[in-house]
Amino acid sequence: MIPFNKPYLTGQELTYIQEAVKSGKISGNGIFTKKCQHFFEEKYGFRRCLLTTSCTDALEMAAILLNIQPGDEVIVPSYTFVSTANAFVLRGAKIVFADSTPDNPNLDVHSLEALITPRTKAIAVVHYAGTACDMDAVMALAEKHKIYVVEDAAQAVNSYYKGRPLGSIGHLAAFSFHETKNIIAGEGGMLVVNDPQFEQRAEIIWEKGTNRSAFWRGEVDKYNWVDVGSSFLPTELVSAYLYAQLENLDDIQAKRMQIWQKYFRAFDVLEKNGKVIRPKTPVYATNNGHLFYLLCNSIEERDKLIKHLKINEIYAVFHYISLHKSPFHQSATTAELPNSDNFTNCLLRLPLFYELTETEQQHIIDKVVEFYL
Repeated sequence: MIPFNKPYLTGQELTYIQEAVKSGKISGNGIFTKKCQHFFEEKYGFRRCLLTTSCTDALEMAAILLNIQPGDEVIVPSYTFVSTANAFVLRGAKIVFADSTPDNPNLDVHSLEALITPRTKAIAVVHYAGTACDMDAVMALAEKHKIYVVEDAAQAVNSYYKGRPLGSIGHLAAFSFHETKNIIAGEGGMLVVNDPQFEQRAEIIWEKGTNRSAFWRGEVDKYNWVDVGSSFLPTELVSAYLYAQLENLDDIQAKRMQIWQKYFRAFDVLEKNGKVIRPKTPVYATNNGHLFYLLCNSIEERDKLIKHLKINEIYAVFHYISLHKSPFHQSATTAELPNSDNFTNCLLRLPLFYELTETEQQHIIDKVVEFYL
């Protein structure tokens, strides 16, 4: 069976984990945590980076930083992973779901302003498959209505909007290093603070609500509990694994893009014949090779294709179920979101990982084409 995903080892992960263990500090915020954070700040110009145990934790930190309160409204795309919404639900927010665009699963900016009310506190945009939302339009609306923007950049490492790194545009951003992502640490994430007003408090929340980091820098003579917070830091073992990946980011990205582009070229004829729709990358965005999907013509066709591939020892999957249709949210009133529902019903993800061989990929392509003959 060709798996949907396979975690990639660069070769230095265990070496760095051993170094972390020998250093005598494995609890977090040690040398490898600092190396990873510095890497992102230097390479992408992020103002401040804080590694977390997951992207979910980074989003929860963002919700705390924005002081989300019961009754506040946060706009979130319906077609996303539950963490995007859950981070704000935990603070008492009302989630207002936005539809996707007709062309890709990202939030439809043209329908966004109609969702903004006097209670709107923030917009959480998701850069699905590492493809940027129209961030100029989002930020203009945020400025007009005095609301915050959180970039859920879980899938968007090393991807850009008009030359600007994703994660550098909103007030706050969150990344994922889950084993299904381009750069991995098993679990792991990162909060990016772009707005200086949040920088000092973010560090306190990150350190369980204490000013311990300031204490270690000699800025205070003892550390105290000064704010809310939680245990958001990853261990040095996670950071050590992640650093080995970061050292090989360019190589990993090049290989994933090679696989992505082969898929894209291979299904050109199927799209021209109306069999499937390939991913569309807007002119303002780049593609980081995170995932490759096809849009089928119906849920029945999509499910038959999944079964066809499984019979041929290929593990392909569908993706998100629209959150506005979830059991948790069913009691709330939400307008119809037809584009989100279409991606829920018709989107199929194909295997894409560093060690996918040319033979394996050609087998996948052949079996997809065979299905439509």
